[in-house]
Amino acid sequence: MSDKCKRGASIVSTRLNRRRFFAYFSALGVAGTAFAKNLWAQAQEKGAITKEIVLEAEKLSGLEFTDSERELMLEDLGDLRDSYTEIRRLGIENHVAPALIFNPAPAGVTVKAERPAPSRFPAYSASKPATEEDLAFMPLTKLSGLVRTRQVTSLELTKLYLSRLKKYDPILKCVISLTEERAFEEAHRVDQEIAAGKYRGPLHGIPWGAKDLLAVKGYKTTWGAMPFKDQVIDKEGTVVKRLTDAGAVLVAKLTLGALAWGDVWFGGKTCNPWNTEQGSSGSSAGSSSATAAGLVGFSIGSETWGSIVSPCTRCGATGLRPTFGRVSRHGAMALSWSMDKLGPICRSVEDCALVFDAIYGSDGLDDSVIDHPFNWNPDMDITKLRIGYLKSLFEEEPEEEDRKEGYAINLKTLETLKSLGVKLIPIELPEFPVSSLSFILSAEAAAAFDELTLSGKDDLLVRQVKNAWPNTFRQARMIPAVEYIQANRARMVLMQKMAEILEDIDLYVSPAFGGDNLLLTNLTGHPAVVLPNGFRENGTPTSITFNGRLFGESELLSVAKAYQDATDFHLRRPPIKPLEEKA
Repeated sequence: MSDKCKRGASIVSTRLNRRRFFAYFSALGVAGTAFAKNLWAQAQEKGAITKEIVLEAEKLSGLEFTDSERELMLEDLGDLRDSYTEIRRLGIENHVAPALIFNPAPAGVTVKAERPAPSRFPAYSASKPATEEDLAFMPLTKLSGLVRTRQVTSLELTKLYLSRLKKYDPILKCVISLTEERAFEEAHRVDQEIAAGKYRGPLHGIPWGAKDLLAVKGYKTTWGAMPFKDQVIDKEGTVVKRLTDAGAVLVAKLTLGALAWGDVWFGGKTCNPWNTEQGSSGSSAGSSSATAAGLVGFSIGSETWGSIVSPCTRCGATGLRPTFGRVSRHGAMALSWSMDKLGPICRSVEDCALVFDAIYGSDGLDDSVIDHPFNWNPDMDITKLRIGYLKSLFEEEPEEEDRKEGYAINLKTLETLKSLGVKLIPIELPEFPVSSLSFILSAEAAAAFDELTLSGKDDLLVRQVKNAWPNTFRQARMIPAVEYIQANRARMVLMQKMAEILEDIDLYVSPAFGGDNLLLTNLTGHPAVVLPNGFRENGTPTSITFNGRLFGESELLSVAKAYQDATDFHLRRPPIKPLEEKA
């Protein structure tokens, strides 16, 4: 065999591209073409795409072609497969975003990009409590006052929270890495600044925890997953950098369900501090658990489809899921480029406003971020706002006994709002096959972690069941690109329908779960605040969700704060005990 023929055989074995293969041999004339046909026929016996394969693929896509149509496809289907192979060889890393950028504002809804104006927060004041336990559970507003007036130093708080993290993590399993060395350095520095009269604002000197999908220089960023448990990313996430610039002190990288699903990570299951026999839900499992248990001053979580709302509900924390495009995700693990959002998890609504003010706005590194002002007004007259509620979810009593208790609590929430002078407007979500769009997330997640599927390293993930990433990633390989685009076109229709509903109201109230609201608002990019609204007879918390207009965080947080100020559910503490006491 000539060298040219050997190279041609190599083309067949490595790329199996019929068009390029025959073009390669055309220069040899008739003899070359005959050889090519013979070699191609041999190659087709191994891995060739046939009409029978196309027929089976039709069953997956719900389509039906004729035999002649299948015949016409074969050559180009081979070329497509070769293109996939070439792209896979690029080894694209997780942080590289697609060229297409999601904008939550539908046609006809304009969001004017503006440079964020600095918010003005009051000079919070507080008196130092009698016990360290009381100090640990203080909200940011009070911790801020203590640090500002130098009744408590940042170093004292840092030692307190690190001590509690070490004490309670053996039972909660909420910590992946303590950032102790960095924390002490930062605490010493900010104390010196405050002593010198340089006060950065309400986060100055406050210890916090980061969900371990945020990169922090010098520390592992494991994404909660066994294949990445030793990964170190040599960059500082934008949110981490901004909180550091605000004077906050990072004390821990907190757990997340592996690759941001659930509460199971490579070190076990993160627990709910209200019931340690129960998982904390996820994926912001450690952020919610640690915040609710008084192990950090506040934390950062993320949400793609319920990963702030769900663990805050389970653990009794208060969380803000901002509008898509409000907070830069630079330095954060990508799961779904059109759905991922970073937000604060705290012990009060006003705490969420303080943290959000420090982290929102563009950084030039995440092209999805739109600059829009956040004008926080904790004294807003909420009676002048148009507040809706999802009528069917509040007025139709569930048949399931285990949901009836939460239903009754939700009705009391509406009564509390009415007592504040709010006139609730009944609304319904648009009739739409929302759940049918959920594979948008699956497709993007499978692309983000393509290498795990191709390499077989997905077998290293702890959860290997039907409802877990390995299976979802494999299934997503069968989603046609056309159907992914069609789903996003349907998503635009849904976004427009939501824009029409929100023309008549400023925000609306919904149960944390039930109906399509959680998935719908994550697909459309609308913001939400979740906070505790009661307790079941077994002592575990329930929650309520306030949902806002795009970039309507100010009104949203103001209403949620007014409700929270009228209740005391967020002030209650979980009865968690360290292992030595449980024994």
